[in-house]
Amino acid sequence: MAKGLIVDDSKFMRKILRESLEGGGHTVVAEADNGSDGVSKYKSLKPDFVTMDITMGGLDGMKAVKAINEYDPGATIIIVSALNQKTIKMNDNTISASAYIQKPFDRDNLLNTIRSLLS
Repeated sequence: MAKGLIVDDSKFMRKILRESLEGGGHTVVAEADNGSDGVSKYKSLKPDFVTMDITMGGLDGMKAVKAINEYDPGATIIIVSALNQKTIKMNDNTISASAYIQKPFDRDNLLNTIRSLLS
């Protein structure tokens, strides 16, 4: 399957995402607890997809998404956030992600979204 990077400041949420992704046959190549670390790991590891939280200390998810997209316009970024897509777009209508999934998320929806984006 595919290689993924998890970016979320919650250790618990990273654990849930990892279990969901690995249970679906994907490999998690790294985790990051902030946007800056996520961007750095994206550049060095070049994963097939990224799950990105929005609300984090330091470099937030919106800025991290923009930085990854500037580096790699073809990046597959799935925002997994308690904020819905409308709220995120109201705060910054220029943010460009491949998909938006609201927390709490459904494991099958996440896996189907990844499968659809990467096919």
